[in-house]
Amino acid sequence: MLKNTDIHIRDPFVLPIIEENTYYLYGTRGSETWADAAFGTDYYTGTDLQNWEGPFPAFTPPEGFWSDRNYWAPEVHVYRGRYYMFMTFKAVGMCRGTQILIADTPKGPFLPISDGPVTPRDWECLDGTLFVDSNDQPWMIFCHEWVQVGNGEVCALRLSEDLASSIGQPHLLFRASEAPWAQEIDSKGRKGYVTDGPYMYQLASGEPIMLWSSFSAGGYTVGIAKTTTGDILGPWEQLPEPLYAGDGGHCMIFRTFEGQLNVAYHRPNATPNERPFFVPLRETESSLEIAE
Repeated sequence: MLKNTDIHIRDPFVLPIIEENTYYLYGTRGSETWADAAFGTDYYTGTDLQNWEGPFPAFTPPEGFWSDRNYWAPEVHVYRGRYYMFMTFKAVGMCRGTQILIADTPKGPFLPISDGPVTPRDWECLDGTLFVDSNDQPWMIFCHEWVQVGNGEVCALRLSEDLASSIGQPHLLFRASEAPWAQEIDSKGRKGYVTDGPYMYQLASGEPIMLWSSFSAGGYTVGIAKTTTGDILGPWEQLPEPLYAGDGGHCMIFRTFEGQLNVAYHRPNATPNERPFFVPLRETESSLEIAE
């Protein structure tokens, strides 16, 4: 049995399965995050968010798979009765992008449903997540990376009903520097503003908000963006204060079996010390706040 402190992953994603009274925990393998080769992604299972069994393989690349590195940020969403994994991939000479995989159970095995990433092939992209709007239209919300554009972007891309392909061109929602708390970073002589890990949440009022990550004076940070119209295409505005600024981020939101709203993120951001954290949230009239 593993404790949270034993699990070296980034970008934790929790899928509660009520019928099994089991939480499924996915994430980027910490040992492979920055390596020149990656070999898959795993899941862990538990009932109390403290004790886990695993790791068990969720995705292993099939023979001839196009990507061999940067297997990042697996998210598993239940959509029309099946399980869809949104995951980032890269290969030498090819842009990083999010591809969608499918399985009949949360255990997998997850298999590709498209030939390569759904994000634009000539864009460096990562961290795609699923959002289904009020018209039951599926979207991928993703990041156009700062390594290509300098000022990282969050974009929305319409998806086909079966999630196998994109429809039309991406829509720019906002840039990282629009958040008053965001700070420019300097990584290996390259300067820019980072966008990471967007995640959509619908308030009790029906208003969609987005959690996303960048860097602030506190290190890796989670901020909140709100649409002023209630429409995914915005316009979007940034809340002036981040949700969390303690060198942790790339978060998602889930409810425990007891009904408590939680945020999951990894902390700290430096390898090899990243570990999953699960922290109670409180919903306010128009936003979210840490409940502890």
